[in-house]
Amino acid sequence: MFFCHERVRVLPAHGPRSARSALMSSADVPRPGGLRGRMAGLGLALVALAACGGGTPPAARAPQGPPPALVKLSTVTPVPLEDASEYVATIQSMSTTSIQPEVAGQVTRILVRSGQRVRPGAPLFQIDPRFQRAVVSSQHANLAAQQATVAYAKQELERSRTLLAAGAISQQDFEQAQTTYETARAQLGALGANLHQSRVTLQYYQVLAPTDGIVGDIPVRVGMHVTTDTVLTTVNRNQDMEVYVQVPLDRIGDLRPGLAIELLGPTDAVLARTKIFFISPTVSADTQTVLVKGRLAGSSALRSAQYVRARIVWRTTTGLVVPVLSITRINGQPFVFVAEQQHGHLVARQQLVQLGGIVGNNQVVLGGLTAGQQIVVSGIQRLFDGASIRAA
Repeated sequence: MFFCHERVRVLPAHGPRSARSALMSSADVPRPGGLRGRMAGLGLALVALAACGGGTPPAARAPQGPPPALVKLSTVTPVPLEDASEYVATIQSMSTTSIQPEVAGQVTRILVRSGQRVRPGAPLFQIDPRFQRAVVSSQHANLAAQQATVAYAKQELERSRTLLAAGAISQQDFEQAQTTYETARAQLGALGANLHQSRVTLQYYQVLAPTDGIVGDIPVRVGMHVTTDTVLTTVNRNQDMEVYVQVPLDRIGDLRPGLAIELLGPTDAVLARTKIFFISPTVSADTQTVLVKGRLAGSSALRSAQYVRARIVWRTTTGLVVPVLSITRINGQPFVFVAEQQHGHLVARQQLVQLGGIVGNNQVVLGGLTAGQQIVVSGIQRLFDGASIRAA
């Protein structure tokens, strides 16, 4: 017997003839003709099977949905969040020495080059010393002449003392000889002091390094006339440095000693870390900012008078962040796709979130998510609310 379940209409069992009896009669009543009758019945049965869909189970004929989208998931976890502000800061070296000559004259030799490391006492510049050498020679000659004068005055004093004892001269003559000798000695001392001063001054015509460090820019050239106000170069140790940060008045209430300062490089890499140790008690009249300082150790990445980016970390809290690329916007509202289990399968559900500031490649979540939830962080272009997904 063959039944077409999809098209059978159940009829009442009573009545002259039911549908079941009609089907039964068509299959069971013998037909004349023997084999020819049976073949005819088989043909009718095949026609009935074709009308019922060939006997294929209904479940196999159900339409199949799209395959799950392959996505990357990430678990939302609490992370430390910093409330920080970024400013432009200046590096100041506490061991930078400006080299200025003690005497005026013409530069005859430059004995160093910019960037060279020198030790204390190393010669840096030579200023023409010929005039001063002549002064020293002249004073040396005067000193020698005065020494002869003193020697002669001393001999006269001894002779006068002998004559006074013999009664050959008066007391006044003896005192005059004694005064002449003492005056000559005083003049000799003065000439000796002048000669010493001239010799010391002669040493200043060779400019020496006062400390160890690296030679800075050299703006002077051989042949230039320099004075005591001319800056020849600088010697910088790049040690014992300080960072100067000008903080606007709107954050003056948050300033306190001990706040962390991070110095950032061009790629946001942290070059150095320090803490605020000084807060200016006055406000700059020109910029309406407050100067704060932090101490720095020597660093090859920092130079005196260098401008750097400085982050002042006001406070550190704990919060949730999501990658910026995981956020979609619909009519200006930010959403993320949250992975949920539904009937044993993962599906993506759109979740409205409240966002805060951007931290690196992430954005702070103020509301809408809880720690431990899994969100889709890649492959969101093909997703919709309730889409089936599979974790990569």
